[in-house]
Amino acid sequence: MTLYWQLFYAYTKIGIFGFGGGYAMLSLIQHEVVDKYHWLTLAEFTDVIAISQMTPGPVGINSATYIGYTVTGNVWGAILATFAVSLPSFILVLLISVFFVRFRQNRYVSAAFTGLRPVTIGLIAAAALVLMNGDNFIDYKSVLIFAAAFLLSWKFRLHPILMICLAGAAGLALY
Repeated sequence: MTLYWQLFYAYTKIGIFGFGGGYAMLSLIQHEVVDKYHWLTLAEFTDVIAISQMTPGPVGINSATYIGYTVTGNVWGAILATFAVSLPSFILVLLISVFFVRFRQNRYVSAAFTGLRPVTIGLIAAAALVLMNGDNFIDYKSVLIFAAAFLLSWKFRLHPILMICLAGAAGLALY
């Protein structure tokens, strides 16, 4: 299988099973990109996620674009990975829009959507655990920045952009 087919297959699979949005997709992306195909190291993957979070747009699509470009070395890889991760959602939304109005009161459809909610939370938690490793928590200072960001966002519900700026300022001050 050529690199482009592998990229298309991996990101189509991520798009199909990535319920819950970009953060829920992170563990799936990490499995495909780092563990299965070895296109990136875990440290490189962590950097991709950081960049994908800071650029406008969904983290899953941003990371697909970046990884597609990195893996192939050209813009066609970026376009292919972005298209592949978006295609299943596009098809699903198209089908749902046709049938949802007709079946929204159906108890089985309602039960299926109710069942997907806890899975989404589990996938987001798995993504957080994947990113919590020795490559990311270098020393006690990085643990302090993490703890402060977690507590500030949880207690005061600060805006994510403000949190990014505060974490960057803390990194500049501590390092």
